[in-house]
Amino acid sequence: MSPASLAARLLRRAATTSSSPLSALARRGIRSSAPVPLPRRLPAATSSSAGTTARRFLASQSPASSSSSKSSADENLRRVIESEIECVVQSEESTADKHIDLPDDFPFEIIDNPGDQTITLQREIAGETIKAAIYTNFDTEEDLDDEDDKSDKDEESFKPAIQMVITIQKPEGPILEFDCNFNDDELAIENMRVVNRDNPDAENVYEGPRFPVLDESLQKALHRYLEVRGFKHSLHDWLYEYMMRKDEKEYVVWLKNMKEFIGAN
Repeated sequence: MSPASLAARLLRRAATTSSSPLSALARRGIRSSAPVPLPRRLPAATSSSAGTTARRFLASQSPASSSSSKSSADENLRRVIESEIECVVQSEESTADKHIDLPDDFPFEIIDNPGDQTITLQREIAGETIKAAIYTNFDTEEDLDDEDDKSDKDEESFKPAIQMVITIQKPEGPILEFDCNFNDDELAIENMRVVNRDNPDAENVYEGPRFPVLDESLQKALHRYLEVRGFKHSLHDWLYEYMMRKDEKEYVVWLKNMKEFIGAN
C-alpha cells in the first residue's frame, strides 16, 4: 500500500475514532449507571387505528422479505470486501520488489507472528534483556491535532507516529518500561515506569511524574539511555516501512476472515 493509500485509511480511522465527544472513561461511566426502570404495564392504545398500524408493521416483516433483505445486504457487503481486498493486494504487488534495507548495525532479533497486531524487537546486552513491542495501530491523533500544520500536510508526506513499548530488565530487580511514539524526527518518550518484577500489575503504585515534566537534563539522559541500546533515529525509516507492510498483510487476512464469515451459511 502506498503512503498515500495508508494515509487516507489512517485519516479515516482517526476521524472516526476521534469524532465522539465522550471519552472511553465517560462511556464506561454511562454504561455502568443504574438502568431506568420500565413501566409495569404498557399504556392502552388510544384508538383502533394505532392497533391497525402496529399490525400492518408486524405483517410487513414476513420471513420471506426479511430473508431477501438479509441476502441483499450480505451480498453487497461481500462485494465491497472483495473490492477492498483486490485494491490492497494490487498495492502489495506493486511494492513487492521493493527491498527494505536494515539499518547499519541493526542489533535486534525480529519476532513477527502472523495474526498479531505487534512485532517484537529483542536483544541481550551486558546482562540486560531489551524488548520493544511495536504496534500496527499507528498514532494519527497527535498529527491531526495541530490545526496550523494541516494546510502544509498532504497524503504523500503524511507519516503517522509509530507506537512502541520498550522494556528493559536485568536478572534481578525492577523493570524499566517506556511508552514511546517514534516520529520521523525523534523518539518521543511519552511516559516511563519502574515496574515491580514480582507484582507488575499492582494497583495504586506511585509511577513518578509524567515524562514531559521531568527535568530537561534527566529527559536527555533517558533518551541517551535508550539510544545506546539500539533505539536510534536511523531505525525509524526501516521500521515505518516494515510496519506498513505488516499492517497491509494483517488487514488482508482480516478482510478475508470477514468475507468467509459473511459467506458462511
